[in-house]
Amino acid sequence: MGKPELEQEIVEHKVRRAVGLNALRKMDEIVAGERQADAESAGIVRWFVRYGWIVLVVSALLFAYVYGLI
Repeated sequence: MGKPELEQEIVEHKVRRAVGLNALRKMDEIVAGERQADAESAGIVRWFVRYGWIVLVVSALLFAYVYGLI
């Protein structure tokens, strides 16, 4: 192997490494975005679990009041 071939191999290795790192960064950004969306969805579900039963009871009472059951 001559010196130019060795240098070419080193350059190709550095390019492959840089491309790989760039791909990993992009995947990390995508995963972070999905985690953010999942956290927001989990927050909404938590709110419904905490306060949904209150909304359900109030709406049932309002329904009963409107129809004269109470």
